[in-house]
Amino acid sequence: MKEIYMQQALLEAKKAMEIEEVPIGAVIVRKGEIIARAHNLRETSKDPTSHAEILAIRKASEVLGGWRLTGCDLYVTVEPCPMCAGAIMLSRIDRLVIGTMDPKGGAVGSILNIVEDERFNHQTEVIRGIMQEECATMMKEFFRKLRKRK
Repeated sequence: MKEIYMQQALLEAKKAMEIEEVPIGAVIVRKGEIIARAHNLRETSKDPTSHAEILAIRKASEVLGGWRLTGCDLYVTVEPCPMCAGAIMLSRIDRLVIGTMDPKGGAVGSILNIVEDERFNHQTEVIRGIMQEECATMMKEFFRKLRKRK
Protein backbone atom coordinates (compact mmCIF):
# COMPACT_ATOMS: atom_id res chain seq x y z
CA MET A 1 0.00 0.00 0.00
CA LYS A 2 2.79 2.44 0.88
CA GLU A 3 4.20 2.16 -2.63
CA ILE A 4 0.84 3.07 -4.19
CA TYR A 5 0.69 6.35 -2.27
CA MET A 6 4.36 7.10 -2.86
CA GLN A 7 3.77 6.61 -6.59
CA GLN A 8 1.13 9.32 -6.33
CA ALA A 9 3.62 11.59 -4.56
CA LEU A 10 6.10 10.87 -7.36
CA LEU A 11 3.48 11.93 -9.91
CA GLU A 12 3.21 15.23 -8.05
CA ALA A 13 7.00 15.57 -8.05
CA LYS A 14 6.99 15.01 -11.79
CA LYS A 15 4.50 17.87 -12.19
CA ALA A 16 6.93 20.11 -10.32
CA MET A 17 9.83 19.02 -12.52
CA GLU A 18 7.82 19.76 -15.67
CA ILE A 19 7.51 23.41 -14.61
CA GLU A 20 11.16 23.60 -13.50
CA GLU A 21 10.41 23.42 -9.78
CA VAL A 22 12.45 21.19 -7.46
CA PRO A 23 10.67 17.85 -7.92
CA ILE A 24 9.14 17.16 -4.54
CA GLY A 25 5.63 15.79 -4.26
CA ALA A 26 3.34 15.04 -1.33
CA VAL A 27 0.03 13.33 -0.72
CA ILE A 28 -2.01 13.11 2.47
CA VAL A 29 -4.02 9.96 3.09
CA ARG A 30 -6.84 9.45 5.56
CA LYS A 31 -8.74 6.19 5.95
CA GLY A 32 -7.19 4.84 2.74
CA GLU A 33 -8.20 7.86 0.61
CA ILE A 34 -5.98 10.63 -0.73
CA ILE A 35 -7.49 13.86 0.62
CA ALA A 36 -4.75 16.25 -0.56
CA ARG A 37 -1.90 16.32 -3.03
CA ALA A 38 0.64 18.98 -3.93
CA HIS A 39 4.05 19.67 -5.40
CA ASN A 40 6.64 22.38 -4.93
CA LEU A 41 5.64 25.80 -6.26
CA ARG A 42 8.23 28.15 -4.75
CA GLU A 43 9.52 29.51 -8.07
CA THR A 44 6.05 29.73 -9.61
CA SER A 45 4.40 31.44 -6.64
CA LYS A 46 7.48 33.47 -5.59
CA ASP A 47 6.65 32.25 -2.07
CA PRO A 48 9.36 30.55 0.02
CA THR A 49 6.71 28.58 1.96
CA SER A 50 5.21 26.93 -1.14
CA HIS A 51 6.73 23.54 -0.40
CA ALA A 52 4.78 20.42 -1.36
CA GLU A 53 4.21 19.44 2.28
CA ILE A 54 2.91 22.87 3.32
CA LEU A 55 0.56 23.07 0.34
CA ALA A 56 -0.75 19.55 0.98
CA ILE A 57 -1.29 20.31 4.69
CA ARG A 58 -3.27 23.44 3.78
CA LYS A 59 -5.46 21.47 1.35
CA ALA A 60 -6.05 18.65 3.85
CA SER A 61 -7.02 21.18 6.53
CA GLU A 62 -9.57 22.67 4.15
CA VAL A 63 -10.99 19.22 3.33
CA LEU A 64 -11.28 18.25 7.00
CA GLY A 65 -12.41 21.67 8.19
CA GLY A 66 -9.71 22.09 10.82
CA TRP A 67 -5.99 22.24 11.47
CA ARG A 68 -5.66 18.93 13.33
CA LEU A 69 -4.73 16.22 10.83
CA THR A 70 -4.89 13.31 13.26
CA GLY A 71 -5.60 10.06 11.49
CA CYS A 72 -3.64 11.25 8.45
CA ASP A 73 -0.48 9.96 6.81
CA LEU A 74 1.77 12.22 4.74
CA TYR A 75 3.78 10.68 1.90
CA VAL A 76 6.60 12.86 0.61
CA THR A 77 9.27 12.05 -1.97
CA VAL A 78 12.11 13.84 -0.12
CA GLU A 79 12.83 14.29 3.59
CA PRO A 80 11.16 17.47 4.84
CA CYS A 81 13.07 20.64 5.69
CA PRO A 82 12.80 22.26 9.17
CA MET A 83 9.80 24.41 8.16
CA CYS A 84 7.87 21.44 6.81
CA ALA A 85 8.86 19.15 9.68
CA GLY A 86 7.54 21.78 12.09
CA ALA A 87 4.26 22.04 10.17
CA ILE A 88 3.93 18.24 10.15
CA MET A 89 4.38 18.12 13.92
CA LEU A 90 2.07 21.08 14.58
CA SER A 91 -0.69 19.68 12.35
CA ARG A 92 -0.64 16.43 14.35
CA ILE A 93 -0.09 14.16 11.36
CA ASP A 94 0.13 10.57 12.63
CA ARG A 95 2.61 9.09 10.17
CA LEU A 96 5.20 10.48 7.76
CA VAL A 97 6.42 8.27 4.92
CA ILE A 98 9.60 9.50 3.22
CA GLY A 99 11.01 8.41 -0.12
CA THR A 100 14.61 9.61 0.06
CA MET A 101 16.60 11.46 2.70
CA ASP A 102 18.12 14.93 2.30
CA PRO A 103 21.53 14.94 4.00
CA LYS A 104 22.03 18.68 3.38
CA GLY A 105 18.65 20.01 4.49
CA GLY A 106 16.52 17.31 6.06
CA ALA A 107 14.95 17.77 9.48
CA VAL A 108 13.57 14.25 9.97
CA GLY A 109 16.79 12.44 10.78
CA SER A 110 19.51 13.83 8.52
CA ILE A 111 20.51 17.07 10.27
CA LEU A 112 18.01 17.00 13.11
CA ASN A 113 14.74 15.22 13.82
CA ILE A 114 11.88 17.54 14.68
CA VAL A 115 8.95 15.15 14.28
CA GLU A 116 10.26 12.40 16.56
CA ASP A 117 11.72 14.69 19.25
CA GLU A 118 10.06 13.76 22.54
CA ARG A 119 10.58 17.26 23.92
CA PHE A 120 7.65 18.40 21.76
CA ASN A 121 4.07 17.59 22.73
CA HIS A 122 3.42 15.56 19.56
CA GLN A 123 5.54 13.00 17.76
CA THR A 124 4.94 11.63 14.30
CA GLU A 125 5.77 8.05 13.35
CA VAL A 126 8.30 8.01 10.50
CA ILE A 127 8.85 5.39 7.81
CA ARG A 128 11.87 6.02 5.58
CA GLY A 129 13.07 4.63 2.27
CA ILE A 130 9.82 3.83 0.46
CA MET A 131 10.67 3.84 -3.26
CA GLN A 132 13.97 5.45 -2.28
CA GLU A 133 15.71 4.80 -5.58
CA GLU A 134 12.94 6.35 -7.70
CA CYS A 135 12.69 9.42 -5.46
CA ALA A 136 16.47 9.96 -5.35
CA THR A 137 16.85 9.46 -9.09
CA MET A 138 14.27 12.13 -9.88
CA MET A 139 16.13 14.65 -7.71
CA LYS A 140 19.52 13.74 -9.21
CA GLU A 141 18.21 14.05 -12.76
CA PHE A 142 16.63 17.43 -12.04
CA PHE A 143 19.82 18.92 -10.59
CA ARG A 144 21.98 17.35 -13.31
CA LYS A 145 19.84 19.06 -15.98
CA LEU A 146 19.89 22.32 -14.02
CA ARG A 147 23.71 22.30 -13.87
CA LYS A 148 23.95 21.60 -17.62
CA ARG A 149 21.73 24.61 -18.42
CA LYS A 150 23.99 26.86 -16.38
